[in-house]
Amino acid sequence: MNSAGLAPSDPTTPSEERAAEAAEIHLHDASPDLPTQPDRRSTAPAEHPLPPVDAALAESDEPGPLLTAGQTADVFSLDDHHVLRRYRSGRDASPEVRLLRHVVAHGFPAPAVLQASGPDLVMERLHGPTLLQALAAGEVSITDAAEILTDLHSRLHAIPAPEGWSPGQPDVWPLVVSGPTVVHLDLHPGNVILTESHGPALVDWANARTGTAQLDVALTALIVAEVAVDAGGVYSQAARALLAALLHATDVDLLPALDDAAVLRGKDPSLVPGERELVPEAAVLIRDLVEVATRA
Repeated sequence: MNSAGLAPSDPTTPSEERAAEAAEIHLHDASPDLPTQPDRRSTAPAEHPLPPVDAALAESDEPGPLLTAGQTADVFSLDDHHVLRRYRSGRDASPEVRLLRHVVAHGFPAPAVLQASGPDLVMERLHGPTLLQALAAGEVSITDAAEILTDLHSRLHAIPAPEGWSPGQPDVWPLVVSGPTVVHLDLHPGNVILTESHGPALVDWANARTGTAQLDVALTALIVAEVAVDAGGVYSQAARALLAALLHATDVDLLPALDDAAVLRGKDPSLVPGERELVPEAAVLIRDLVEVATRA
């Protein structure tokens, strides 16, 4: 185990396997020259616009090499500048597209949607390691990782919800009561890409909705806490440290939303066997850490 405390050595538990899988998503794009302190500039227009994408390729059944296969969608490489995210169910991605374009228009670091049709999204390809990879390599400290997650939450929750937005298919994700801001609901180190162009950028917006900051932060804390309570796991000690740092860094009172977050997390269809059982214990750990911090 390296100094970051997160380097896996043959994961054997469900949460470790999923964490390792998340780290592999952008491995082919990992930069060997990642600075110790990631660039935290906000998204800015590129000096040179992206070249046009091959429309015929994007619409084909075999658009390019498969980069990753998630629970609901596949991501293909179209070229060095573009990826295609395609929902296998054929679900209409319009609500996701609208949210993504909304947050990018507000300067939030996320991949630009260049084309969209039905279940297909042609998106800007972001290059760089995930925050999870950088933690595992000891290139980002746990304190800095917590600050990055907190900063992304703060910037996202400052963006008002687009007027008239609706999820379209609420069955895709457990129903979340709408709220005043955009929420990601899956913001964790495996979904943060440390890019040279945008700084830390957030990907995988499939669960994004309108909601409350408290719920969004509570879900991030739960995802980290599940790894922390996974007894005997090589990630558990570092995940507990990351959770403590995250709870210290955030100014959001997540406890009022923790029960709702636990219910939603327990219903998440992407959880693999063994993960769902970790959710109640993860919620207890969060409450315990908050109580300790309050008494300190």
